[in-house]
Amino acid sequence: MADFIETSNTRTAVRDLAVPITDITTFNTVVQTVIDTNPFGCVDYVQSGVSHAGVEKNRESHTAKVNYEDALANRVGAVSAKSPTVAAFNGAAAELMANVALETAMGGDAVRDAEHDTYGTQLKCHDANGEIYYVSFSRDKVRISSYQDDAIRLGVENWADTVPELA
Repeated sequence: MADFIETSNTRTAVRDLAVPITDITTFNTVVQTVIDTNPFGCVDYVQSGVSHAGVEKNRESHTAKVNYEDALANRVGAVSAKSPTVAAFNGAAAELMANVALETAMGGDAVRDAEHDTYGTQLKCHDANGEIYYVSFSRDKVRISSYQDDAIRLGVENWADTVPELA
């Protein structure tokens, strides 16, 4: 039998945030700042004939939560809406809150449960050394994955140290 032979050594590093990011607007601002300012010094590249920015969104998913409460403020139901973009998240949350027929069906008033909303965006980054790695943001963590060079982790860590929302 042939053995598997290690061909690369990729790593993952996680920063647990002391306080979850408060809202989708703050979350989106942090992510968009990385895309707009490229604080990691990533470089544009071509892969399979397609040009890519040095930093680009790889995927995202955000979930809005709404509870339904009766006259005594007891939770009688709940719904969530998983959305592919921040704009869709905001639209879905507004629709859920305004949906009188759903309130009637649930037997209670719609109340946003923003504290339990979830946010997630993964950025694909191309380092100047040629490595492609990922920086994933959630409400309570930042994860760097698929990197080899410690300089990548240090660069992301040094940048995160300057962002109060990522403390």
